[in-house]
Amino acid sequence: MSHRIRYLLIMLIFVVSAVVYIDRSNMSIAGLYLAKDYHIGKIQLGWLQSAFLLGYAFFQIPAGWVVGKLGPHKTLTFGLIWWSVLTALTALVPPAMVGALWVLIAVRFILGLGEAVAYPSSNQFIAAWFPTNERGKANGWVFGGVGLGSGLAPPLVAAIIYGYGWPAAFYFSSVIGLVICAVWYFSARDTPAEHPSVTPEELAHIRAGLPVKMEGHMRAVPWGRIFSSRDVWMVTIAYIAFGYVAFIFHTWFFPYVKDGLGLDMKKSALLSMLPFIAMTSCCLFGGVLSDWLVKHRGQYFGRSIFGAFTLFLTCALLLLGGNAHDPYLAIVILALAAGALYLGQATYWAVGADFGGPYSGIVSGLLNMGGQIAGAVTASATPWFAQTYGWSMAFYVAAGVAFVCAFPWFFVNPERRLEVLKPALA
Repeated sequence: MSHRIRYLLIMLIFVVSAVVYIDRSNMSIAGLYLAKDYHIGKIQLGWLQSAFLLGYAFFQIPAGWVVGKLGPHKTLTFGLIWWSVLTALTALVPPAMVGALWVLIAVRFILGLGEAVAYPSSNQFIAAWFPTNERGKANGWVFGGVGLGSGLAPPLVAAIIYGYGWPAAFYFSSVIGLVICAVWYFSARDTPAEHPSVTPEELAHIRAGLPVKMEGHMRAVPWGRIFSSRDVWMVTIAYIAFGYVAFIFHTWFFPYVKDGLGLDMKKSALLSMLPFIAMTSCCLFGGVLSDWLVKHRGQYFGRSIFGAFTLFLTCALLLLGGNAHDPYLAIVILALAAGALYLGQATYWAVGADFGGPYSGIVSGLLNMGGQIAGAVTASATPWFAQTYGWSMAFYVAAGVAFVCAFPWFFVNPERRLEVLKPALA
C-alpha cells in the first residue's frame, strides 16, 4: 500500500461517513424514547428530523464554497468538532424546560449546518486525489460508510439505550466523532503533493488522470456557468429521488418495522440492519461497476444510463415491498430496494467531481442540497402518509418519485467539464 495513500485516506473518509450516519440514526432509534420524555408524537419527531435535514440542505452550497477556500483537511476537521458538540447538546436539553421542543429543533438545525461540510469535503478531496476512472470506486467507499453506519446503529444504539438510557447514545456518538476528528487532522492533506507519504509514482499516476489541475486556492467561482448548467440541474433532480427514498430508510425504517409491522425491539433492531447491509455492499459494488462500464462502454453508459437504471430498479422493488403482506418478505424486498438505490450512489458524485474540478465542493453541494431537501420532506411526509393512508402508500409515493426522477439522467452528458485545463505534469 506504499503507493496507495489515496486509498488509505478514502478508507478514513469511509469511517467518517459511517460516524456521520450513526449520528443521524440516533434520532431514528433513540427518538422513540426521547419522544416519551418530551411528551411529543411522531409528527413532532418528524419535525426534529426535518430540522436537521433543512439545516444540512441550506448550508450545502456555502459548505462547498468554504471547502473550496479552506480545503477538505481543515473544513472536515472543523465540521467533525462542530457536529460532535451539537450531537451531545441534543441530549442536554431539559425535557421540563419551557419550549423544549423548539430548543431541540434549533439544536438539530444547527447540527445540520455543521454536518453539511461532510460530503462536499469528501468530493473535493476525491477531485484532487483520484483520477477520473477511479472516482466511482472512491465514491463507492465514501457512501459505503453511510450503509455501514446506518446498519450498525440499530443494534448498537439499542444496546446503549438498554444499558445506559437514550442520552448515552448521543454522548457515545459525540466522543467517537472527536476521536475520528483527531485521526483525520493528523493523517490527511488537501492534495497529494502536500502529503509526505505520497510517492512520486503515485503522484504522477494521480496527476495523469486529472482532467483539471487541483492545486492552490480556488479561484473566483463561475456561479453563472454552474447555475446555468443543464448537467448540474439534471443530476440534481435525479438526486432528489435518491434523497427522498434514502431518508425513508434512514429516518423511519426502524419505526416502520417496530410499530408498522408489530415486531419487538430486538427483532426490529436486527432486521432494521438489512437495508443498510444492502446499501453498503451495493454502494461498494456499484462504484466499481460504474467505473468498469465507463472503461468499457463510455462515460454516458457508465454514469447516466447506469444511474437511471438504478432508480427504475428501486421503483420496482419499492412497489413490490410496499405491497408485500408477509412482514419478513416486505423487509427483505425493501432492503433490496435500498441496495438498488445505493447501487447508483457513486454515479451522482463522480459526475459532480468530474464536472466541477476545483469547484467540486460547490457543485456537489448544490447536488446534495436537492437530495437533502427531499430528505427533509420525507422525514415529515412519511409519518403523515403512514398515519393517513398506511405504510404501503409511503413506499408507493417514494416509488413514484424514483420513477419520475430517473428520466433526467438521460439528459446528462458526464463528459462535459466546467472548465478544461491541461493536466498538471508529473
